[in-house]
Amino acid sequence: MVAPSSAVTPLEEQVWPATAALDPDGVLRVGGLRVDELAERFGTPAFFLDEEDFRARARAWRAGFPDGDVYYAGKAFLCRAVARWVAEEGLSLDVCTGGELAVATSVAFPPARLAFHGNNKSVEELRRAVAYGVGRIVVDSPVEIERLAGIARAAGVRQRVMIRVTPGVEAHTHHYIATGQEDQKFGFSLASGAALAAVGRVLGEADALELVGLHAHIGSQIFDTAGFGLAAHRMVGLLAAVRDEHGVQMPELDLGGGLGIAYTGEDAPLAVADVAERLHTIVGKECADAGLPVPRLAVEPGRAMVGPTTITLYRVGTVKELPGLRTYVSVDGGMSDNIRTALYDARYTARLASRPGAARQHVVTLVGRHCESGDVVAHDVPLPADVAPGDLVAVPATGAYHRSMASNYNHVGRPPVVAVRDGAARVIVRRETEDDLLRLDVDEPATAAPAAGGTGQRPAADDSAEGGKPGEAGR
Repeated sequence: MVAPSSAVTPLEEQVWPATAALDPDGVLRVGGLRVDELAERFGTPAFFLDEEDFRARARAWRAGFPDGDVYYAGKAFLCRAVARWVAEEGLSLDVCTGGELAVATSVAFPPARLAFHGNNKSVEELRRAVAYGVGRIVVDSPVEIERLAGIARAAGVRQRVMIRVTPGVEAHTHHYIATGQEDQKFGFSLASGAALAAVGRVLGEADALELVGLHAHIGSQIFDTAGFGLAAHRMVGLLAAVRDEHGVQMPELDLGGGLGIAYTGEDAPLAVADVAERLHTIVGKECADAGLPVPRLAVEPGRAMVGPTTITLYRVGTVKELPGLRTYVSVDGGMSDNIRTALYDARYTARLASRPGAARQHVVTLVGRHCESGDVVAHDVPLPADVAPGDLVAVPATGAYHRSMASNYNHVGRPPVVAVRDGAARVIVRRETEDDLLRLDVDEPATAAPAAGGTGQRPAADDSAEGGKPGEAGR
């Protein structure tokens, strides 16, 4: 990062995109562009994604697993441009709904490099995945194994599958994003024997399903590899049990994703190279102890790849000081573009991005525009004491689970995503308009009021009404 003027508070390392810098006048720059100019051009609120940072992170993950597979977890943030970047950088892509699959197919993403997750994939979604030639479908329940086998058999193909295993590992993270413990909706329990039984089910459908490996995911926003080590130990134990019971050595092991990023200066994310070295060492040792060949490793970074690349730029609307309590700084976005604070009590930093501001700072609560007291963007952030309406405020580390979990609460349009790189900017997801919001609204005429002196009864159903069925008119 470029060293800022001594009169301006420097940017916190690892929190801001790689190309983020401060001009001498205190204006934030990302991708070679000043945010005051970006705001004039694209409006606020808006997400600005550092494309070079994203691509560099993709290359780092690829370098860490040269003989394995790196699946970008599309649920973190996915659009057609990002899917193209992932393909161009030689990574694979993890999708978990028909909509995410549609993004991949719309850019002709290589089907062999796709994995399809989800605990409740529909029949139609599975048919589409099989028809497109998705490389790995991660099965999550007994009924899905039976369902997928029938679909693959009808299509005349042998679909490659992995089995989602719940390894009973407690990740030290928020309970909403911990997915490795026994009591949860994902996967087959290892401790109960359900995972080993699922292997037998898949092998029993060998004409339609090809079992290539096991999959586990213990949670998200994790800052150490201890949980991954325990998961690897248990998963290799299952590989050995499958060998002993069925005489099958599965060639692949997917340890999922979940590595944390720095949302504030207090967070200490692991380096990709260190993570890769530790995972290879752990799995290698466990396999040696079990007398197994080392399987092809796969990982699924999502947040760790896209999260740090993006800032959200807001414009301040009001500043409200409650003497003796706190100061509320309200911006033109909020929980419709960042639900994580309300959902997970997530912590963020923020800074005045359009000028230096007063030297004296005070701690404020950065809030949104929505009709909820829980509509908080960031708790207890230091901003210059003279922050005022019209100022631009930037929140970093907003690339993952922000636009992808955004809503239209209070009929607010979702912000655009703008890719910035080498002094150029382009919209990759456009801003929603009021016309977009109204387009899905079906305005059916209300039933006519009874004439004066009438019986007050509803008129008889008109079977000829548009789209009508007997007895349906006026419903």
